[in-house]
Amino acid sequence: MKQTIKFGIIAGALAALVSTQSRAADTSNIESYGWTPFGIGLATPVTIPWGFDWDVFGMDINVFYTDCNAMYGLEVGVGANVARKDMFGLQVAGGCNFVNGDAYGMEVAIFNLNNGVFGGAGVDIFTMRRTTAGLMVDGLGAANSGNFYGLEVAGLGSAVKEDMWGFQAALGCNFARRAHGLQAALLYNQTEDLHGAQIGIVNYAAECQGGFQIGLVNIIRTNRIPVLPIVNAYF
Repeated sequence: MKQTIKFGIIAGALAALVSTQSRAADTSNIESYGWTPFGIGLATPVTIPWGFDWDVFGMDINVFYTDCNAMYGLEVGVGANVARKDMFGLQVAGGCNFVNGDAYGMEVAIFNLNNGVFGGAGVDIFTMRRTTAGLMVDGLGAANSGNFYGLEVAGLGSAVKEDMWGFQAALGCNFARRAHGLQAALLYNQTEDLHGAQIGIVNYAAECQGGFQIGLVNIIRTNRIPVLPIVNAYF
């Protein structure tokens, strides 16, 4: 059996994400009172209109906390924003954005959490998502329990449980089960199956279907010479 280097801090966060999201509610069963073009208040349910169970097509702004079923437009909360179904538009929160369904647009917060597909742009300190496509900027790190398509730039590290297609960059470490594209990290890159390139001080690939590594220590376990300094490649 193939032995791979254990994931560190980011992989631990990824395991927590998988556990949490596996219990996510089925959003198709959520019913709404109706829809409103505008919501405003202190914190849900103390809002106009009153209550949690509304679809918003327009703007929802609360001082501390917003919570609606479906969100199409702009949602702003100082503390947190919650969309129990899907979100299409822009979420801005001082604390956390959470979408239980699919989200398309942009999310800005300290922490972003998505249980469905996310497509668009995200800016945060830390994020936990399923399948993601677009541009992500994460101050500390990111954990994706599905596939990632696009560009992700993280501080501490980035982890993709399945396939990474695009560019994964971090000051610390990058992890992906299968990397299709470029992994660039100051310290360490790891993938089970490399289709592209890795650039970092230490690079690790259990297999390489075509690509190269540039770094101080480069490891491709199935290569004829598995460990090389400066450059290692397989074509």
